[in-house]
Amino acid sequence: MRTPQAGNPTRPPRNPPVNLPGAVLSALGILFAIFLVQEYFLSYATNLIVWRDFGFMPARYVHPLGEQDLAWLWSPVTYSLLHGGWAHIIFNSLWLAIFGAPVARRIGAVRFLALWVTSAAASAFFFAAVDWGAVAVLIGASGVVSAYMGAACRFAFAGRGGLSPYAHLNRRLTIPEVFADRTARAFVIIWLLGNLLVAVGVSLAGVSAGEIAWQAHIGGFLFGFLAFPLFDVKLPHTLGY
Repeated sequence: MRTPQAGNPTRPPRNPPVNLPGAVLSALGILFAIFLVQEYFLSYATNLIVWRDFGFMPARYVHPLGEQDLAWLWSPVTYSLLHGGWAHIIFNSLWLAIFGAPVARRIGAVRFLALWVTSAAASAFFFAAVDWGAVAVLIGASGVVSAYMGAACRFAFAGRGGLSPYAHLNRRLTIPEVFADRTARAFVIIWLLGNLLVAVGVSLAGVSAGEIAWQAHIGGFLFGFLAFPLFDVKLPHTLGY
């Protein structure tokens, strides 16, 4: 009896245990590395300083917190790398893996990073516009994750009825086409409605407006949804783009 040899074309291909794009895996690695350092190597007092100096604060743009306070330069991005607890980072990581993966496969690592940076800033300043001058500190990647959700709505549901391994190959939908598609329309409406309910004080699954930055979520989602064509790539004509 002959044993199968290496390279036998009849042997089914081996799928990697974690089938995520490198950009998403790198992002998750950075988020968890930063969180673990804060969780296990920094004291609570030191973490307060980290959150103050790298978290986003609307008050920073009304009256500076000190003569040497330059955090207004980097905090619109660095806040998205910080998290306040295990539930916070795990929840954001799950949604990042689900919706960041098709976006990363479609636009590549460089544009994925560019979308991260710009959507983080857009989410932060939408938060600031709603609560201008607030001393509250915004941290977490949820605004960026929301932007990837909004971006995915422009292509991931096109004619597929839901996310698939090949969703990144779908053609980009126009905004009217998104709302004409039953699955995409339902996702957008339910997502926005959920955040608006939290905004008016309705607790969903035990989460209230005081515990979730719904302003950053909506700002990020709208940015990803509306600005995605600026980051998108042109697919081959044979795919109907």
